[in-house]
Parts: sequence; C-alpha cells; structure tokens
Amino acid sequence: MIETPSPNFDDRTLPVSMIVLHYTGMVDAASAIARLCDPAAKVSAHYLVTEDGQVLRMVAEDKRAWHAGASHWRGLSNINSASVGIELVNPGHEFGYRPFPDEQIDALIPLVAEIKDRHAITRGNIVGHSDIAPTRKQDPGELFPWARLAKLRLALPRPTKNLMDPNWTEAGFLLALERFGYDVTDKLAAVVAFQRRFRPELIDGEIDGECRAILLALLLPKPRGDD
Repeated sequence: MIETPSPNFDDRTLPVSMIVLHYTGMVDAASAIARLCDPAAKVSAHYLVTEDGQVLRMVAEDKRAWHAGASHWRGLSNINSASVGIELVNPGHEFGYRPFPDEQIDALIPLVAEIKDRHAITRGNIVGHSDIAPTRKQDPGELFPWARLAKLRLALPRPTKNLMDPNWTEAGFLLALERFGYDVTDKLAAVVAFQRRFRPELIDGEIDGECRAILLALLLPKPRGDD
C-alpha cells in the first residue's frame, strides 16, 4: 500500500454500503494521480490500482472521497457518502481502452475482498461507475473481468443457467431494472449500462429476450450463474 494522500475529501453522512469501480480514463497513471490530488479538480478516490498492480491509498475509508458524482443506486443518491471508490488505471474509451492486466486485477481482488468484509457489503452493491451514472459514464467498461470477481463472491455473477424469458413489455423490463437498482430515467442509457455490465458482448440498447432473461435471474433470491 503506497500512501498518496489527496486533499479532496470531506466527512461521510452515511455508513459504507457500496464499492464503486472506475477506470481513470486518462493517458497515463501519472496524469490520473495528479488530477486526483489536485485541489482544483475536486475529484478523488479512496484507492487507485496501477496496471502493474501497485495500490495507492488516497483517501481514508472513513472519509468521503469525491468519485461518484451525480449518481443513483438502489434508492441511494448520495453515493459518495455510502461508498468506497477504487480507480483502475486504464486510458478508457477516450484514449485507447484496453483489457485490464492480470497484475492489476490480482491486486484489486484482495483489496475489494478486504473492503467488502470490513463493511459487510453485499455483492449487489459492488458496482461500476456506469451502473450508478448510466447517462454519464462507461467505466470500468465492457472489458472489465467481472467474472473473476464473481467467482470469488466479490460481485454478482452473470446469470447463465436455466434462463427463461419472462416476455415483459418494455415498461415491465424497465420497472424490473429499476427494482434491481438502476436509474431508468433515460431508458436507452439504463439498458446500455445493464448490457455493459451483464452482457458485454452485445451492447445495442435493445431490450431482447436474453436481456429480460438475465434480469429475471438476477432478481431471484439466488442469482443463477454462480458457479
């Protein structure tokens, strides 16, 4: 753990119940670290994980880092106060999005596990920035290896077993998506965010039978696909 304090934080008003994963979306790690530590930028994260697996602690977990912005998840809108934010160094969609190296994910996994245990966070509240801000964000994106975390019970799995299309109407699907946690004010953005997270090989914004079946399985008491 490399201590790299950021001045950009304040006091929490809620207990920690979420982990939010981001990519830095900047040309390199140095630029991202500089911005997260710049008082003028007014952004920060609790941790940053470099592509070679170094972990930087930037804000203490008992403080509110400024990483989520305008966001919503499962009835919560003050996500910064309720979450621990982790930035993963990656240029992102703007500067050459690429897969996350094994060394980076190998360092991320124990970090997420420790935070999850420390705050008794449920798997359904370990999310990507795009999940909580679908109209604004794409990170950590479709290349993020959620399956690796899911196998360790550090994220919800993608349902794969005994999928059944409930044949919901569009309105029915959006109601179910809102029940699951997403802000569905912008229908297309919400559907794209759901696909980016749970069906990344086809992100077209269309509500089809596979999307309906995946969402139905996620709403069951035990999400199917957890091998």
